[in-house]
Amino acid sequence: MDPELIQKTQAGDRNALARLISLVENESQGYHALLAGLTIDRSVPVIGITGPPGAGKSTLINALLKKMCEKDASISLAVLAVDPTSPFNHGALLGDRLRMNEHYANANIYIRSIATRGALGGLSAKTLEITDVLRAAKFDYIFIETVGVGQSEVEVASLADTTAVVFVPESGDEIQTIKSGIMEIADIFVINKSDRQGADMLLKNIQVTLHERVKNDWDIPVIKTVAQRGEGVDELINAIKKHQQFRHQQDKSRLLAEHAYRIIQRQRMKDVKVEDLQKQLSAALVDKDFNIYKFLEKYYQ
Repeated sequence: MDPELIQKTQAGDRNALARLISLVENESQGYHALLAGLTIDRSVPVIGITGPPGAGKSTLINALLKKMCEKDASISLAVLAVDPTSPFNHGALLGDRLRMNEHYANANIYIRSIATRGALGGLSAKTLEITDVLRAAKFDYIFIETVGVGQSEVEVASLADTTAVVFVPESGDEIQTIKSGIMEIADIFVINKSDRQGADMLLKNIQVTLHERVKNDWDIPVIKTVAQRGEGVDELINAIKKHQQFRHQQDKSRLLAEHAYRIIQRQRMKDVKVEDLQKQLSAALVDKDFNIYKFLEKYYQ
């Protein structure tokens, strides 16, 4: 463990932060000790921005960053953008992240793209740990943008304090087919590119869907935005802040339990690879009395 790296990260050194994230992402030797040595501030809000491809999530985050910095020049913001994995170098395909280029020169904004590396659910397998590194690095808000794969993105809700699901007016016909998945995780709905035809109809469809959900104390807002022009962004920021106040009154143990479960699950499955299983099964199948459950008993120990 490098205590100096931790100290520098927690003191706001962005170069140290970048190095620490790389060590965690690549599971370099000693990375567990580095994580264990962090002082993690769980009061730092983590905002998940998710939704189907083409919804304009990157543009929306770009507009949020711009507006929040205009309101408070000293605010410190982090963006963790989870991208598809390149088939060539297994790194992140940056894609729409290029739209955030205008913020790279801002010392108060830290943007990091990480690769899914085959992880399902729109999140990288290392997103949980990297988010905790960011929480230890003196940020006021952390935004996580998921890869945009539809219903399987529900796992972002196990990480984010506030989850905003972003649609575009053209999503209107799909609401009934996807409401059993991604619809249930939203704390805030955003209809982006709402200057397009069908925005009002989509808003009405979402509201109908919300009436069918189990009621709780949080009244889920549906906000229309045009991110490229900054329209509706103030309303979205206010909704995020309002939800954060609501969350402070809730028990965070459930979220932490989900967090812990996923870390334990991944660590226990770390040495189990499909390719190895296939080789072992190919050899085992020569036995006419082969039984899959007997074969798997050694993994239950």
